Amino acid sequence: MSSSLFYDREIFVQAGGKKLKLDIYSEEGFDALAQLFTRSAWEKRTPVRNNKWLGIPIVQLPEDLLMMQEIIYEIRPDVILDIGTGYGGSAVFYASILELLGKGRIISIDINHRRLNQVEAPLPMQNCIAFVLGNSIGEKTVAQVQGMIDPKEKVLVALDANHSYRHVSEELRKYAPLVTPGSYIVVFDGFHEIVYDAPKGNPKWKMDNAARAAREFLAEHSEFEENPDCYRLGVTFCTNGFLRRKNV
Repeated sequence: MSSSLFYDREIFVQAGGKKLKLDIYSEEGFDALAQLFTRSAWEKRTPVRNNKWLGIPIVQLPEDLLMMQEIIYEIRPDVILDIGTGYGGSAVFYASILELLGKGRIISIDINHRRLNQVEAPLPMQNCIAFVLGNSIGEKTVAQVQGMIDPKEKVLVALDANHSYRHVSEELRKYAPLVTPGSYIVVFDGFHEIVYDAPKGNPKWKMDNAARAAREFLAEHSEFEENPDCYRLGVTFCTNGFLRRKNV
Protein backbone atom coordinates (compact mmCIF):
# COMPACT_ATOMS: atom_id res chain seq x y z
CA MET A 1 0.00 0.00 0.00
CA SER A 2 1.39 3.38 -0.98
CA SER A 3 1.84 5.77 1.93
CA SER A 4 1.51 8.69 -0.49
CA LEU A 5 -2.07 7.75 -1.40
CA PHE A 6 -4.70 9.69 0.55
CA TYR A 7 -8.48 9.46 0.30
CA ASP A 8 -11.09 12.16 0.79
CA ARG A 9 -12.91 12.39 4.09
CA GLU A 10 -16.25 11.73 2.41
CA ILE A 11 -17.20 8.60 0.49
CA PHE A 12 -20.22 7.67 -1.58
CA VAL A 13 -21.84 4.27 -1.16
CA GLN A 14 -24.79 2.60 -2.80
CA ALA A 15 -27.19 1.09 -0.24
CA GLY A 16 -30.80 -0.03 -0.71
CA GLY A 17 -30.94 1.57 -4.13
CA LYS A 18 -29.86 4.93 -2.74
CA LYS A 19 -26.56 6.76 -3.07
CA LEU A 20 -25.34 7.92 0.34
CA LYS A 21 -22.57 10.35 1.23
CA LEU A 22 -20.77 9.35 4.41
CA ASP A 23 -18.06 10.92 6.53
CA ILE A 24 -15.42 8.24 7.14
CA TYR A 25 -14.90 9.59 10.67
CA SER A 26 -18.57 9.13 11.62
CA GLU A 27 -20.09 6.00 13.14
CA GLU A 28 -21.99 5.37 9.89
CA GLY A 29 -18.81 5.83 7.90
CA PHE A 30 -16.90 3.38 10.09
CA ASP A 31 -19.66 0.76 9.77
CA ALA A 32 -19.76 1.17 5.99
CA LEU A 33 -15.98 0.88 5.63
CA ALA A 34 -15.93 -2.17 7.91
CA GLN A 35 -18.56 -3.94 5.83
CA LEU A 36 -16.85 -2.97 2.59
CA PHE A 37 -13.56 -4.33 3.92
CA THR A 38 -15.26 -7.56 5.04
CA ARG A 39 -16.77 -8.05 1.58
CA SER A 40 -13.53 -7.24 -0.23
CA ALA A 41 -11.47 -9.36 2.18
CA TRP A 42 -13.62 -12.40 1.50
CA GLU A 43 -13.43 -11.93 -2.26
CA LYS A 44 -9.64 -11.57 -2.22
CA ARG A 45 -9.16 -14.13 0.62
CA THR A 46 -5.92 -12.29 1.48
CA PRO A 47 -6.70 -11.65 5.19
CA VAL A 48 -7.37 -15.35 5.83
CA ARG A 49 -5.64 -17.35 3.08
CA ASN A 50 -2.15 -17.63 4.57
CA ASN A 51 -2.84 -17.09 8.27
CA LYS A 52 -1.14 -19.54 10.63
CA TRP A 53 -1.08 -20.08 14.38
CA LEU A 54 2.01 -21.84 15.68
CA GLY A 55 2.69 -22.96 12.13
CA ILE A 56 -0.79 -24.42 11.51
CA PRO A 57 -3.16 -22.84 8.92
CA ILE A 58 -6.08 -21.02 10.54
CA VAL A 59 -8.75 -19.73 8.18
CA GLN A 60 -10.11 -16.94 10.37
CA LEU A 61 -10.03 -13.16 10.48
CA PRO A 62 -7.58 -11.84 13.09
CA GLU A 63 -10.38 -9.63 14.47
CA ASP A 64 -12.57 -12.65 15.19
CA LEU A 65 -9.66 -14.53 16.76
CA LEU A 66 -9.02 -11.59 19.08
CA MET A 67 -12.65 -11.67 20.20
CA MET A 68 -12.44 -15.43 20.80
CA GLN A 69 -9.33 -14.89 22.91
CA GLU A 70 -11.21 -12.34 25.03
CA ILE A 71 -14.15 -14.69 25.47
CA ILE A 72 -11.93 -17.63 26.46
CA TYR A 73 -10.04 -15.46 28.97
CA GLU A 74 -13.31 -14.17 30.44
CA ILE A 75 -15.13 -17.52 30.60
CA ARG A 76 -12.13 -19.81 31.30
CA PRO A 77 -14.00 -22.85 30.01
CA ASP A 78 -13.22 -26.43 30.94
CA VAL A 79 -14.20 -27.58 27.45
CA ILE A 80 -14.28 -25.84 24.07
CA LEU A 81 -16.23 -27.60 21.33
CA ASP A 82 -14.45 -26.70 18.09
CA ILE A 83 -16.99 -27.79 15.48
CA GLY A 84 -15.23 -27.74 12.12
CA THR A 85 -11.62 -28.90 12.54
CA GLY A 86 -10.37 -27.89 9.08
CA TYR A 87 -6.58 -27.67 9.20
CA GLY A 88 -6.59 -27.77 12.99
CA GLY A 89 -5.51 -24.14 13.42
CA SER A 90 -8.53 -23.07 15.46
CA ALA A 91 -8.18 -26.04 17.82
CA VAL A 92 -4.50 -25.22 18.35
CA PHE A 93 -5.31 -21.52 18.84
CA TYR A 94 -7.93 -22.26 21.49
CA ALA A 95 -5.70 -24.88 23.15
CA SER A 96 -2.76 -22.49 23.40
CA ILE A 97 -4.89 -19.95 25.25
CA LEU A 98 -6.20 -22.61 27.60
CA GLU A 99 -2.59 -23.70 28.19
CA LEU A 100 -1.75 -20.15 29.30
CA LEU A 101 -4.77 -20.14 31.59
CA GLY A 102 -3.68 -23.45 33.09
CA LYS A 103 -6.91 -25.34 32.46
CA GLY A 104 -9.24 -26.70 29.80
CA ARG A 105 -9.33 -28.97 26.77
CA ILE A 106 -10.62 -29.02 23.19
CA ILE A 107 -13.03 -31.40 21.50
CA SER A 108 -12.67 -30.82 17.75
CA ILE A 109 -15.28 -32.29 15.41
CA ASP A 110 -15.30 -32.67 11.63
CA ILE A 111 -16.93 -34.90 9.04
CA ASN A 112 -13.51 -35.75 7.57
CA HIS A 113 -9.84 -34.97 8.19
CA ARG A 114 -8.92 -34.20 4.59
CA ARG A 115 -7.53 -30.77 5.42
CA LEU A 116 -6.01 -31.84 8.71
CA ASN A 117 -4.09 -34.60 6.93
CA GLN A 118 -2.62 -32.03 4.51
CA VAL A 119 -0.79 -30.22 7.31
CA GLU A 120 2.89 -31.08 7.16
CA ALA A 121 3.97 -29.42 10.40
CA PRO A 122 3.56 -31.40 13.63
CA LEU A 123 0.34 -30.37 15.37
CA PRO A 124 1.13 -28.62 18.68
CA MET A 125 -0.98 -28.93 21.82
CA GLN A 126 -2.23 -32.42 20.96
CA ASN A 127 -2.18 -33.37 24.63
CA CYS A 128 -5.33 -31.31 25.21
CA ILE A 129 -7.13 -31.81 21.88
CA ALA A 130 -9.47 -34.74 21.22
CA PHE A 131 -10.52 -35.18 17.59
CA VAL A 132 -13.96 -36.60 16.79
CA LEU A 133 -14.67 -37.80 13.26
CA GLY A 134 -18.32 -37.53 12.23
CA ASN A 135 -21.18 -35.35 11.03
CA SER A 136 -21.64 -32.67 13.69
CA ILE A 137 -25.44 -32.96 13.57
CA GLY A 138 -25.50 -36.76 13.43
CA GLU A 139 -27.11 -38.37 16.45
CA LYS A 140 -24.11 -40.68 16.99
CA THR A 141 -21.65 -37.77 16.94
CA VAL A 142 -23.75 -35.62 19.27
CA ALA A 143 -24.13 -38.50 21.71
CA GLN A 144 -20.38 -39.19 21.60
CA VAL A 145 -19.57 -35.55 22.35
CA GLN A 146 -22.12 -35.35 25.16
CA GLY A 147 -20.50 -38.43 26.71
CA MET A 148 -17.12 -36.69 26.72
CA ILE A 149 -18.34 -33.79 28.86
CA ASP A 150 -18.96 -33.87 32.59
CA PRO A 151 -22.18 -32.02 33.55
CA LYS A 152 -20.17 -29.89 35.98
CA GLU A 153 -17.78 -28.62 33.29
CA LYS A 154 -18.00 -25.13 31.84
CA VAL A 155 -18.54 -25.35 28.07
CA LEU A 156 -17.92 -22.93 25.17
CA VAL A 157 -19.03 -23.85 21.64
CA ALA A 158 -17.68 -22.57 18.28
CA LEU A 159 -19.64 -23.52 15.14
CA ASP A 160 -17.44 -23.41 12.05
CA ALA A 161 -18.31 -26.46 9.95
CA ASN A 162 -21.05 -26.49 7.30
CA HIS A 163 -22.40 -22.91 7.11
CA SER A 164 -25.77 -23.59 5.51
CA TYR A 165 -28.92 -22.32 7.23
CA ARG A 166 -30.28 -25.82 7.85
CA HIS A 167 -27.03 -27.26 9.19
CA VAL A 168 -26.29 -24.36 11.55
CA SER A 169 -29.90 -24.36 12.77
CA GLU A 170 -29.49 -28.03 13.68
CA GLU A 171 -26.13 -27.42 15.35
CA LEU A 172 -27.63 -24.62 17.44
CA ARG A 173 -30.51 -26.85 18.49
CA LYS A 174 -28.25 -29.75 19.45
CA TYR A 175 -25.25 -27.99 21.01
CA ALA A 176 -26.74 -24.88 22.65
CA PRO A 177 -28.03 -26.96 25.60
CA LEU A 178 -24.40 -27.82 26.42
CA VAL A 179 -23.44 -24.14 26.82
CA THR A 180 -23.18 -23.18 30.47
CA PRO A 181 -24.69 -19.90 31.79
CA GLY A 182 -22.40 -16.97 31.08
CA SER A 183 -20.63 -18.82 28.27
CA TYR A 184 -21.10 -18.59 24.49
CA ILE A 185 -22.03 -20.43 21.36
CA VAL A 186 -20.26 -18.59 18.53
CA VAL A 187 -21.57 -18.93 14.97
CA PHE A 188 -18.85 -18.35 12.38
CA ASP A 189 -19.23 -17.24 8.75
CA GLY A 190 -22.69 -15.68 8.90
CA PHE A 191 -21.18 -12.97 6.68
CA HIS A 192 -22.15 -15.05 3.62
CA GLU A 193 -25.41 -13.10 3.55
CA ILE A 194 -23.53 -9.89 2.66
CA VAL A 195 -21.34 -11.43 -0.06
CA TYR A 196 -24.00 -13.39 -1.93
CA ASP A 197 -23.72 -10.90 -4.82
CA ALA A 198 -19.89 -10.82 -4.88
CA PRO A 199 -18.14 -12.15 -8.01
CA LYS A 200 -17.29 -15.38 -6.17
CA GLY A 201 -20.51 -15.39 -4.15
CA ASN A 202 -23.67 -17.43 -4.53
CA PRO A 203 -27.17 -15.91 -4.86
CA LYS A 204 -28.65 -18.60 -2.59
CA TRP A 205 -26.54 -17.28 0.31
CA LYS A 206 -28.92 -14.32 0.61
CA MET A 207 -31.23 -16.64 2.57
CA ASP A 208 -29.17 -19.79 3.04
CA ASN A 209 -26.68 -18.57 5.64
CA ALA A 210 -25.56 -19.00 9.24
CA ALA A 211 -26.51 -15.46 10.33
CA ARG A 212 -30.18 -16.13 9.57
CA ALA A 213 -29.99 -19.33 11.61
CA ALA A 214 -28.46 -17.39 14.53
CA ARG A 215 -31.12 -14.66 14.43
CA GLU A 216 -33.97 -17.17 14.34
CA PHE A 217 -32.39 -19.12 17.19
CA LEU A 218 -32.19 -15.95 19.30
CA ALA A 219 -35.82 -15.11 18.57
CA GLU A 220 -36.86 -18.51 19.92
CA HIS A 221 -34.43 -18.77 22.85
CA SER A 222 -34.69 -15.95 25.36
CA GLU A 223 -32.01 -17.60 27.50
CA PHE A 224 -29.43 -16.38 24.95
CA GLU A 225 -28.47 -12.86 23.92
CA GLU A 226 -26.17 -11.34 21.33
CA ASN A 227 -23.14 -9.49 22.68
CA PRO A 228 -22.68 -6.32 20.57
CA ASP A 229 -19.30 -5.57 22.17
CA CYS A 230 -17.84 -8.49 20.21
CA TYR A 231 -18.36 -6.47 16.99
CA ARG A 232 -16.60 -3.32 18.15
CA LEU A 233 -13.68 -3.86 15.72
CA GLY A 234 -16.17 -3.53 12.85
CA VAL A 235 -14.71 -6.27 10.68
CA THR A 236 -16.05 -9.76 11.34
CA PHE A 237 -17.07 -12.96 9.60
CA CYS A 238 -19.31 -13.82 12.61
CA THR A 239 -22.35 -11.76 11.60
CA ASN A 240 -24.94 -12.04 14.42
CA GLY A 241 -22.82 -14.88 15.76
CA PHE A 242 -21.60 -14.04 19.28
CA LEU A 243 -24.39 -15.57 21.37
CA ARG A 244 -24.06 -15.55 25.15
CA ARG A 245 -26.14 -17.65 27.51
CA LYS A 246 -27.60 -15.43 30.21
CA ASN A 247 -26.76 -15.95 33.87
CA VAL A 248 -30.25 -16.79 35.13
